[in-house]
Amino acid sequence: MSDTWMTRETALFRGGPQQRNFREMAMIHPSRRITRSAHPRPLPVASGFELPETFEFENASVDTEAFLESVQTTGLMVVRDGTCLFQQHMEGYAPGTQTISFSVAKSFISTLIACALRDGHIRDIEDPVDRYAPALAGSGYAGVALRDVLQMSSGVRWNEDYADPKSDVARFAAAFERGQSFDAVAASLPREHVPGTFNRYNSCDTHVLGMVLAGATEVSVSEYLERELWHPLGMEDDCFFLVDGEGVEAAAMGMNASLRDYAKLGLLFLNDGFCGERQILPDGWVEACRTATLPHLKPGKRPNADYPFGYSYQWWLPDESGAFTAIGVYYQFIWIDRASGCVIAKTSADARFGRDNHETERIEQMHFALFNGIATDVSDHHI
Repeated sequence: MSDTWMTRETALFRGGPQQRNFREMAMIHPSRRITRSAHPRPLPVASGFELPETFEFENASVDTEAFLESVQTTGLMVVRDGTCLFQQHMEGYAPGTQTISFSVAKSFISTLIACALRDGHIRDIEDPVDRYAPALAGSGYAGVALRDVLQMSSGVRWNEDYADPKSDVARFAAAFERGQSFDAVAASLPREHVPGTFNRYNSCDTHVLGMVLAGATEVSVSEYLERELWHPLGMEDDCFFLVDGEGVEAAAMGMNASLRDYAKLGLLFLNDGFCGERQILPDGWVEACRTATLPHLKPGKRPNADYPFGYSYQWWLPDESGAFTAIGVYYQFIWIDRASGCVIAKTSADARFGRDNHETERIEQMHFALFNGIATDVSDHHI
C-alpha cells in the first residue's frame, strides 16, 4: 500500500450535481493505493444467461437496455452463488477499470467495523465513538454509541442536499478540494436529535466510523481494508482511496475499485460472512445488516426518518423482501438477494442525479424492480 496521485472521474459536490462529461478525466486528487491480492479469486464464468428484455415498474413494462442506457450505466455484473452469469462494461470501461464508489464505500466501512469488533480492537458496539476518536469530545458526537452512528441515527445536525451550495455535504466536499481536514468538519457539528431516535442520511456519520477505525486499530483505514478485506477476499485489482489534506481517507465516498471487486463484497454477505472456509465477519453481523429492528429504521413510511428505504449498519433495505443493498450517488449498487443466491454490482455515471429528489428516488426504485426481475430469471437459470 502506498500514497499516490490518481486521476478519476469523481464529480464531487461543489454546490450541486456536476454536469460535466463523466468520460473526461476531470480531477486529480491525492489517494492511497490498496494493492490487489497476491492470491486473487477470479469468479468462474457461466454462459447462457441474458438479462430480461423488460421489467415491470409501476404497472408498466420497461425496456431493460433503454433503461440502462438512460442512467449511463458503465458496468453491470450478475453473480449467482459465486459464479458470474453476466457482465457488461459500457462507456469505455473494462473489467479492471476502477470506478468511484461514492456511498457504496459506506458498506465497506461498516464491514471493517465488524472486523475490528471481531479482532477486539473495538470492545463493544455500545461504546461511545469518542472513546476511539477523542477529537470528537465536545462535539455533537460526544457520547453517541457506535451502534447509533452505524444506523445513521447519531442525532447530529446535518444537511446532505447536493443541490444546496451551503449544505453540510457541500462544506465537506469543499474541505476535501481545499486540502483541509474531514475530521475537523466532523468535530464541528452540533447535536440536533436524541441519538438512536431519528434516521437521517449523514455521510459524516460514516466519516466518524473511519475515525473510530483509525483510532481503534492504530492504522489507516486503507491499511486495515487491505489487510482484513482486500487480500482475504482475493480482490483482483488495486483499489484507491481518496484522502484529505492530512492523509485521512474520505471514508464516506472515496473508494475506487473495479466492478468485479465490488461484487466480491456482495458475495461475502451472500455467504453469511464467509469467504470459502474462512469466516471473515462475526456471527450475526450479516443478519444485523439486513434487518431493521426499530421503527425509524424499517422500510416504508417511517416515523423520524427522511428517506423511505430502511437502513441498517450502512446498508439500505428497499422493502421487506430480505434483499439489501449498498447505494452510491449517480446509481452505484451492490444488491444482495439471498433467496435467489444473487448478487448484482452496478456502476453508473448519470449526471442528472440529485436535480430532482423525487425523480432520483423513483429511478432508484426502478433499479430495484430491475434487480428483482433479474433475480427471478436467475432463479430459473440452470448453471
